Amino acid sequence: MTNEAAMYEKRYRREGYYWGVAPSEKCLRVVALMPPERPLKLLDIGCGEGKDAVFFARCGYDVAAFDLSPAGLEKTQRLAAQAGVCVRTFQADVNDYRPDEPFDILYSSGVLHYIRAGLRGEAMAAYKACVNPGGLTALLTLVEKPFLAPPPEKEGVDPWRSGELFTYFHDWRIEACEERIFDCNSEGVPHQHAVNTVYARKIV
Repeated sequence: MTNEAAMYEKRYRREGYYWGVAPSEKCLRVVALMPPERPLKLLDIGCGEGKDAVFFARCGYDVAAFDLSPAGLEKTQRLAAQAGVCVRTFQADVNDYRPDEPFDILYSSGVLHYIRAGLRGEAMAAYKACVNPGGLTALLTLVEKPFLAPPPEKEGVDPWRSGELFTYFHDWRIEACEERIFDCNSEGVPHQHAVNTVYARKIV
């Protein structure tokens, strides 16, 4: 097990949900941009403990989700059972896994920066290729800012350059993109993160 995998496994073995159970505000943006008015397949890339994956399942999406942490996947299934929904989970490393089935929506919140820089172009091409025509990506990654100190959970992190994520979707319709800096207190250490988020639609 890699050091970052061991770190998250330790977090997710604790009582309660490390990131809470309320869905991210990004989930609401996805629902607004591509509501489940027909059956839509969604892949949650790096689902953690499953709070967003379960939210999407509750909304009516057909959800698949993967993570590196067995404890996170176990909590995802537990949360799904409590909500009375089905989420198809499997264990995978974002550096190795490439989708072998089509999806209407790709969603990822805070995992892409674990993809090693040398694999990034090939990984993004594979993700883009699996999206159905008219489909949507909603992706967030950490980005480097020279005026911000490295976060305490920097093990295995390979941050992107500011704006780099957006360039992968130059040939798609970008519905929205943004960069922001926010305060974080993970592991009890106050710090800040800079992140880029892109919502892009595949137009054929």
